[in-house]
Amino acid sequence: MKLTRYTDYALRALIYLAAHDGGLVSIRQIAQAHDISQNHLMKIIQDLGAAGFVKTTRGRHGGLALARPAAEITIGQVVRHTEGDSRLVDCSTCRIAEGCSLPDVFSEAREAFLAVLDKCHLSDAARTPDAFRHLFVV
Repeated sequence: MKLTRYTDYALRALIYLAAHDGGLVSIRQIAQAHDISQNHLMKIIQDLGAAGFVKTTRGRHGGLALARPAAEITIGQVVRHTEGDSRLVDCSTCRIAEGCSLPDVFSEAREAFLAVLDKCHLSDAARTPDAFRHLFVV
């Protein structure tokens, strides 16, 4: 299964926040660290905030942080949110869809993929922040 760039950027932003362990950071810092468009990232952060992954604090000393501990957020939760109901194949216009068993196989494969991602928490992905913190603008 190939993930969208949107999901990739969402995961990068969440890992950045997890690596900063509750400290407030700006969208600009994340965008610069990952060479991502700040405008594009802003939309992603708003979405992650509405979904309960990120909290924002406004004002002069404001910024972004994880809305809950990184150990409570699974990669599977994030991927389910950002990818939605992404089927591996769209069989709606296929002539043999009615008698074909591949949609069930693809669905099972997708669920197995997500089950593996459910075992990995954001804290696992950011387990050794010192190994990459030097890459981030602090």
